[in-house]
Amino acid sequence: MSRARLILLPLACALVALMAGMWLGGHPRVLPDGVRTAFVEDDRALRAEVIDQIENDFIREVDVEKLQDASLKGIISSLGDRFSHYFSPREALQFQQSVQGRFEGVGMRIEEVRRGLQVVSVFEGSPAERSGIRQGAIITNVGGESIAGQSAEIATAKIKGPPGTSVRLTLLEPDRRKTRTIDVKREAISVPTVESKLETVNGKKLGVAELLTFSSGAHGELRSAIDKLLAQGAQGIVLDLRGNGGGLLQEAVLVSSIFLEDGTVVSTDGRNRGRQTYPAEGDALDPKLPVVVLVDGGSASASEIVAGALRDRKRATLVGEKTFGKGVFQEVEPLSNGGALDLTVGRYFLPSGENIDATGIVPKTKARDDPRTPRDEGLPVALRALASQVR
Repeated sequence: MSRARLILLPLACALVALMAGMWLGGHPRVLPDGVRTAFVEDDRALRAEVIDQIENDFIREVDVEKLQDASLKGIISSLGDRFSHYFSPREALQFQQSVQGRFEGVGMRIEEVRRGLQVVSVFEGSPAERSGIRQGAIITNVGGESIAGQSAEIATAKIKGPPGTSVRLTLLEPDRRKTRTIDVKREAISVPTVESKLETVNGKKLGVAELLTFSSGAHGELRSAIDKLLAQGAQGIVLDLRGNGGGLLQEAVLVSSIFLEDGTVVSTDGRNRGRQTYPAEGDALDPKLPVVVLVDGGSASASEIVAGALRDRKRATLVGEKTFGKGVFQEVEPLSNGGALDLTVGRYFLPSGENIDATGIVPKTKARDDPRTPRDEGLPVALRALASQVR
């Protein structure tokens, strides 16, 4: 991972100055350099003392590396912010791969729910599909341990692993009351970025472009898919962002720029970041092309930026369910041990000035998928809404 920060909006407060300051009443107290240095050295010595004592005298043999990781994770956990994380070196590598659209795992998209992780979709031909994992299933345990209450980033890191190894998953199926436990063999997975198709509604050809992630280069793949749909005669586009938990901020701006020629897409502000505005970057589609954005409760962060920008700029109609409501963003900073700090550093604001944290975006037209059925109940509603706009 390069030393450059990644600005992320993955599916928010500052770290206690990386253990170089004191956290009092929600505000850091600035210490003189000499005192700060002494504080850091004392803290390091104390942590080493505790870990050494455990390593030497605890009733069972322990993994010192795990203890050190747990110590760092505990610091971040104390912030009370579910979007901030410490990634161990292994987790940092997996995170970087997922941002680049590839990873080693079982091949499914998930979203965080109270009981664990809910399966949003399963990649065709993946180990998950071959194991019979279906959309709507809830993963409650990984490797025999409950993942209830854990962040999606941490829980999915436990599912990922070297190709050829297996992971034990306990699932609650959408149409059953009992759980089942299966072993799934991991493989190298290439994450699909865009899936597209042409539909005909009331004699009108309509394009559907489903964007699955805001990984690096996603905007280019989306634009290519839309251009192909238009070449096939599509008279309007449904941009399907259901279950898309976000990704890179720059990709959100570039995806919005496919539909917006200029003007504000989003602005950000943070305690030590300052206000910054991100405009559309041009080369947009015909502004008269009808567009509908389809969203649901799994549409978060980068998806909400795109949906909100197109709504506020009156470029698209929103259809679906209320979005997740993540109005903050993180920066990922590589650490000296090969790990990384994924830290919430600010909030983002839609063109209207609205911050949708915890409130989400409510579509104008309601549509809801039923996870207990194989049918897609939301897309037909979006297609009818789009067809009504085609002249």
